Amino acid sequence: MTSGEHAGAPGPTQMLLAGDAVAEALLAAGIDTGFTVPGESFLAVLDAFRRRQDRFRMVSARHEGGAAFAADAFARLAGRPAAVFVSRGPGAANAAIGVHDAKQASIPLLLLVGDVRRRSRGRESFQEIDQHQLFSAIAKAVLEPAEISDIPRVVHEAVEIAVSRRPGPVVLVLPRDVTEHPLNGSPAGSADRPAPEPRSGSHQAESIDGVARAISGVQRPLIVAGEMVGYEQATAALVSLAERAGAPVLAAYRQPDVFPNVHPAYAGHLEINRARYQREAFDAADLLIAAGSRLDGITTEDYTLLREDLPLVHIYPESSVLDRSEADLALAGPVRETLAALAAAVEPGSPERFAWCSTLRSSYLALSAPVGDEAHGDIDLAQVAHSLNALVKAGAIVLTDGGSFARWVHRFLRFPYPRSYAGPVSGAMGYGVPGAIGARLARPDAPVIAFVGDGGFMMTGLELATAAHEQIDCVIVVCDNEAQGSILNSQTERFGAGADFATRLPSPDFADLAEAHGIRGRRVLRTQEFAPALGQALDEPGPSLLHLVLDQRDIIPFAGGPDAV
Repeated sequence: MTSGEHAGAPGPTQMLLAGDAVAEALLAAGIDTGFTVPGESFLAVLDAFRRRQDRFRMVSARHEGGAAFAADAFARLAGRPAAVFVSRGPGAANAAIGVHDAKQASIPLLLLVGDVRRRSRGRESFQEIDQHQLFSAIAKAVLEPAEISDIPRVVHEAVEIAVSRRPGPVVLVLPRDVTEHPLNGSPAGSADRPAPEPRSGSHQAESIDGVARAISGVQRPLIVAGEMVGYEQATAALVSLAERAGAPVLAAYRQPDVFPNVHPAYAGHLEINRARYQREAFDAADLLIAAGSRLDGITTEDYTLLREDLPLVHIYPESSVLDRSEADLALAGPVRETLAALAAAVEPGSPERFAWCSTLRSSYLALSAPVGDEAHGDIDLAQVAHSLNALVKAGAIVLTDGGSFARWVHRFLRFPYPRSYAGPVSGAMGYGVPGAIGARLARPDAPVIAFVGDGGFMMTGLELATAAHEQIDCVIVVCDNEAQGSILNSQTERFGAGADFATRLPSPDFADLAEAHGIRGRRVLRTQEFAPALGQALDEPGPSLLHLVLDQRDIIPFAGGPDAV
């Protein structure tokens, strides 16, 4: 192959295939990053990107779930989608975990599945699975070009659906015989299409005054800020509303960076464990304002906090979400524009409001400040998480995998900036290591630190090989208590001491495992060893791993149950 072929030209005897049309349509739509586990069913697409490496970065992952998690984190931190390329059957099924998280987190993601040839369908052919049935419940849409000529239009439609209104994952099914068919003419027919701008629906200006009057007419409005504030970069507008109205702001589950944690109106993150003062805030509130949150089950404590006598104002771009919440006042439109309009229309808050806001702020500050050494073991995760505050202030990105250890980070780490955090809203384990890869590709100038439990690491931790191969600068912090901690804790709470079953799992030496991948690994046995080890890891090029050896008694930072804080 000559050097001139690298930029997109086929070899002297190679004809263009429809896979080239897929590649050009994605590039025209602004997609320049992809993750894949290669498969036979989309070789023509892979070859098209091989010849476009000057315009597209393809990262080869070790597992399709890892590839999807990496794309999820990329989109959350970049504000635009990446593509995931997987094969039929097993590949698609493995990727489904990431598609599900992207749906629940409102993350734009494009999954392209190389499918069986059309003539083989319905015969239970090798690795055949009905992609439309598999993904219809967990994706925003499942599309498929009927003919080669449909490829530019369908790819453009897939990207537009992924980023519009409430963003989410879109699956594009590509039968092998379609992508491998010879292409007549140039594949650049869609190159003149502009990249679609993220849209959030139609702004309902006529409702603003009524909602503003409702907010002005109560004593204790409470704001819950969710994922669409982050996606639409609406933080500044929300700050203006909170300051004008004197309303405290709680961050929805795994959305701690949508409102500056250093702001006087910030009252904390709605974790699985609800702090007492947060419950009391919901009890005292006389109006709940859901700003860009779909009001998921964790945020609302299985919907019990949405009590019938608490009026609800719901601001969201998707009418189906508003229908589910049965809000008293609903604004279906762009979250950023709606919040800005409300900030301009609402009456200034009373001194009593600001005093209530200050009280909640004081409770949050007390909750997020470590008090002494409360850990049973030699590593106190409260001190570890708190020590990262200076790094996050300086622009670092922190990720947490699914698992109980994440609650320490969520409680004791304060996020001052938008898009400084990523984690699986679905609670899926295995997000951390591949998520760190996606985060660093999205934000190449920001230090990336990913916390993952031993359970989550054992699911997708071998994406360390991908990080090493791609020389991704990131630090993986493995929180190892040799247990499925949150389940172990639930077993103990429900059935008593000694009732644990199938939840204690021996761990390997994760530092040695990192070294086997050519990555520097360090064991951290005491709290005071963490900061120096992290500093060394951040100074090194490429990925590094810190293995924190924890006590199984230090499962959650809410001793005595969720009401004990």
